[in-house]
Amino acid sequence: MDGFFANKAWTDQQGITFPMLSDLGGDTTRRYGIFNSQTKMVRRATFLIDKTGKVIEIQLDKEALDPTNAVAACERHKLKG
Repeated sequence: MDGFFANKAWTDQQGITFPMLSDLGGDTTRRYGIFNSQTKMVRRATFLIDKTGKVIEIQLDKEALDPTNAVAACERHKLKG
């Protein structure tokens, strides 16, 4: 739910080059089930979405921090279909 500038600073620091979602109102975060209403925190997540819009893989928390995991997931699914 960070804004553009916070996301940009974080991605620059981490060396991430893929687009990040900025969800200031939290609508998407809640729909994807990664907002914890008790702590008011959002889990770090990477969603792999196919051409039809179906979520085919989810990486959460520490797994989502490493962009090589997202690349590997894309490769796995590319090989399947």
